[in-house]
Amino acid sequence: MTQLEKARQGLITEEMTMAADTENVEPEYIRRGVAGGSIVICRNSRHISIRPLAIGSGLRTKVNANIGTSKDNNDLPAELEKLAVAIAAGADAVMDLSTGGNLAEIRKAVMEKSTVAVGTVPIYQAAVKMISEERAVSDMTADEMFDVIEENGRDGVDFITVHCGVTRRSVEVVEKQGRVLGIVSRGGSMTANWMRCNDQENPLYEQYDRLVEIAHRYDMVLSLGDGLRPGAIADATDQAQVAELIILGGLAARARAAGVQVMIEGPGHVPITDIEANISLQKNICEGAPFYVLGPLPTDIAPGYDHITAAIGGAIAGAAGADFLCYVTPAEHLRLPSLADVHEGVMASRIAAHIADIAKDINGAREKDFKMSQYRKTFDWQGQVDMSLDPGKTAAFLEKSKSANEEGCTMCAELCAIRLGKK
Repeated sequence: MTQLEKARQGLITEEMTMAADTENVEPEYIRRGVAGGSIVICRNSRHISIRPLAIGSGLRTKVNANIGTSKDNNDLPAELEKLAVAIAAGADAVMDLSTGGNLAEIRKAVMEKSTVAVGTVPIYQAAVKMISEERAVSDMTADEMFDVIEENGRDGVDFITVHCGVTRRSVEVVEKQGRVLGIVSRGGSMTANWMRCNDQENPLYEQYDRLVEIAHRYDMVLSLGDGLRPGAIADATDQAQVAELIILGGLAARARAAGVQVMIEGPGHVPITDIEANISLQKNICEGAPFYVLGPLPTDIAPGYDHITAAIGGAIAGAAGADFLCYVTPAEHLRLPSLADVHEGVMASRIAAHIADIAKDINGAREKDFKMSQYRKTFDWQGQVDMSLDPGKTAAFLEKSKSANEEGCTMCAELCAIRLGKK
């Protein structure tokens, strides 16, 4: 039985208990959330070396970090370094989005080294496999798609992004309405092109029950991908995006009915005024399923600083009810991220997640800020370093004022407002 099936039978599993301990909530709270579909537990039944990751309503907002090779940069050791940096920076999960090299070997290496939940996008491997065999991606069969999904589950992948909502109807909506950037999801674009070339429906939609059976076999969470998400704020919350979301809502219900856990992805580039409405729309249509947000990015013109753009959008989305933030690095839209980019991306998303947790009154969130304020009041520098989200950077930046006997930093020295107030 899956976690969802056990939860519905009133059983509190070891995974639920472990997640409750991590989240500082009662195990029954986790069980009820899993049973109702508002919480998912990410841990493949074959990946028991990691702690189960609970994502959803009433829990701490989680952060995912993307890593992975490309055809231009196929360096597995470098990606494993990024994995280590992401985990050290506090990422709750990682996704291997590799598209260069032997993807099966890369995934297995990531699975072996990762101490957190791992996600993948199986269609990438299916497409790269076709290219390596000198075959057109459009010649891929449904069986070949599902074989790769099965392989990912068998290897212990905890959650997979699947673009089931990219259907002939939803793609037709994109084409008819017109968009500034069309389809920007890599998996969504691959799927749309496959359908055009073959004049057939998306196998992941048409044979959805087959996908659900595979996920059930490994208790693998289905992350229903937003293949038609807007890649420009001018395209946000348009007919195509909403049409796909409605499809995903129905598919989520079908998966849960079969005992498979589901979360929903979205919404990409969205003006700041639309973010809260997008979260509310998803939660209503998908009956409270955990929302895994990509960004959202509320402006298109900040390349090099998109970790900041996404942190702004992520904080607002999280406060409105989003549950899982996919990090964005300073390299977004420009190149593969460096080690420093990965660290910056995780930290920016963690800041956004914590701001959201304060707004949602998540257990323990405000207490951290209160302790930091106390440490500042007493000039407890080590306490401030330890309480900060990035202790290493805090310690590196810190300069204590010698003229004020370390009662203040070098910005204000003897004129430190807190020091003067105490006197």
